[in-house]
Amino acid sequence: MRNMQKSWSASFTPSGPVSLTKSLGILRRGLGDPTIRLSASEAWLAFATPLGPATLQISKPTLQGAADFQAWGPGASWALDSAPNLLGAQDDWNEFDQGLQEGIYPEIIARNRAEHPDVVLPKTGRIFEHAVGAILEQRVTGIEANHAWRWLVHRFGQPAPGPAPEGLKIFPSPLDLAQMQRWDWQQARVEGQRATTIRKFVQVAGAINWWADKPLNHAKPAAKAPGTLEAALASVPGIGPWTIAETLQRSHGSSDHISVGDFHLAHFVGQVLTGKRITDPQMLALLAPYAPHRQRVVRLLMLSGERKQSFGPRYAPLDHRQR
Repeated sequence: MRNMQKSWSASFTPSGPVSLTKSLGILRRGLGDPTIRLSASEAWLAFATPLGPATLQISKPTLQGAADFQAWGPGASWALDSAPNLLGAQDDWNEFDQGLQEGIYPEIIARNRAEHPDVVLPKTGRIFEHAVGAILEQRVTGIEANHAWRWLVHRFGQPAPGPAPEGLKIFPSPLDLAQMQRWDWQQARVEGQRATTIRKFVQVAGAINWWADKPLNHAKPAAKAPGTLEAALASVPGIGPWTIAETLQRSHGSSDHISVGDFHLAHFVGQVLTGKRITDPQMLALLAPYAPHRQRVVRLLMLSGERKQSFGPRYAPLDHRQR
């Protein structure tokens, strides 16, 4: 029985305060995401590992202090080994904080960092699910993308092992997605272009997973220059800078990749930092002095409470079932 499975446990004390919701919220694709349950004091995650499926429970009743981990399933040991990275074990803010002391960053960034010292950039060590999730979000509303994500998980995902919350499931494997038919994609409301990109990515997912446990800019021996994960992702037709950034922010906790091409991001960053809407090139120029911490800047801006001005009608979801 699932509830009788052996559990593995461990604990980890972060170097500073960590908010589960602020830090792990980036991993959740909509409030109804079947792969994660998230609250202020507890998180449940279900995912595939190199050793098999795993369920991970994170219990952290206070911002300060230790987090307790429990894991179930064939991949439980892998889940425990990687769990500290979800809470910032490899996310070093020291250089960024030194820049704050030297006055490098705008006042709003310094203020937001002081107000939100409990945000970290999680590193999952998993590429496939984050890349597919980003592809699903290409050029559609969040409502459409989240529907497709939920549909795929409910239809092809497997139940989380152990005493997981009801409905917690693991995102489908590359093999599962490779076997999908045209009508499956239609039911998921994923049109041909995104479905084709996912199919092409599925074909190379195994090779790309080589970088899952490597440093972000690690070059693969004998690979065509530059041989990095970013270059490998860019070689897949339909995957560009936006999808790459969205993937690496989650899989490797990238502190610098920006989601260039996002429908809202440049306008938001421009409005908060300059008081006006700007373009992607202008955003890159504006954030250039803050490399290699541009994503930290963006995350802190997102926590500022500022909202981008709305112009024109809201984009309506499309029905792709007949496409």
